Amino acid sequence: MDEAAQQKRTRLADINPIPSFFTMAPADRDHEVGIRCGITVLVPLLTLLLVDRIDLAIFASFGAFTAIYGRNLKHGARMQMQVRAGGLMLVVLLLATLAGRNGMSEGENPWALVGLTTVVAGACAVVTAYWGLRPAGSLFQIFAFAAVASVPHQPPVGEALLTAAGTIAFALLVGIAGRLHPEHRHAFVWPRGEAITVERHRIIWSEGIWYVVAAGVSGSLATLLGPVLGTEHVYWAMVAAVVPLVGHSTRYRVNRGLQRIVGTFLGLLVLAVILWIHPPLWGIVLIIALLQCTAELYIARQYVLAQTAVTPLALLSTVLAMSASTDVIDTEGLLYDRFVETVIGAFVGMVCVLTPWAWRKWVLHSTSPSRISPSANPS
Repeated sequence: MDEAAQQKRTRLADINPIPSFFTMAPADRDHEVGIRCGITVLVPLLTLLLVDRIDLAIFASFGAFTAIYGRNLKHGARMQMQVRAGGLMLVVLLLATLAGRNGMSEGENPWALVGLTTVVAGACAVVTAYWGLRPAGSLFQIFAFAAVASVPHQPPVGEALLTAAGTIAFALLVGIAGRLHPEHRHAFVWPRGEAITVERHRIIWSEGIWYVVAAGVSGSLATLLGPVLGTEHVYWAMVAAVVPLVGHSTRYRVNRGLQRIVGTFLGLLVLAVILWIHPPLWGIVLIIALLQCTAELYIARQYVLAQTAVTPLALLSTVLAMSASTDVIDTEGLLYDRFVETVIGAFVGMVCVLTPWAWRKWVLHSTSPSRISPSANPS
């Protein structure tokens, strides 16, 4: 094989997404994270079910996202990160309830929702970057803001925020529960923040702009195509659009977008089986906890498998929230919308990733256009 053919083959290997669908990163105490996250969502949801307040389930579900942060950090660093993540989520949920009460929901004013969610996408991406939160980015905040703002029957603000705050506090307790075991009782140190360089400031704001572009374009496109495609839930496209924006290389980021689509399709098959079984509400709660645990087992190791769990997890949470109202749940419509909106969003996100790659390659003539600055947000 001549040198030119060998170089071409190497370039193709560098962008080939197929191997990523069949590789599995090594485990790193993922079962511990999965158990913590499963418990954090299970207990609040069962409590709400027992007191017949399942209408507050969506606030407990998003409050439980606090447990996802600081996976394998020591207890002091984990609590610091979770306090920040939980506080940010509480602010987002407050703004979302106010937006929903003022007619800025998907059902009443989809363009207003897209605009506000776009602002949340950029602002939260910047805040999470300055705070060094992991997972990076504003995916959870986008999802929480748009979903809560679109709740058709808003519960009292005080009760909603109390539910979210209580769940966040419970997540913090679960996060440090390992200290009960003497072998896991390390020194409790609250980390001090590191100085942020000028270059890091530039990268943070540049990444934030791309979150605004990805969320805004995908939401606008989904809203415009909604009447043609017969879809709703445009914010699902916005959530999918920011997925490829995390990672150290263009290849990794594009692969995340493709894996999101494949994982969503497989997850919808799983959801179809669950809906066919038609479990009772308590059964849905147990399944949600199991899926949350499964998602955290694989989210850092195999994104397709993780999305196979995340997709039914997200939609079952929607079904659980809607079960408190008298509205008829169009489950087939949910399945269709989820896939179509995910495809729209993922492709917009991948275009946002490939645009700076093309600039580096053909304008700046970079020798490694796929390499993103080490200071950029990691996965």
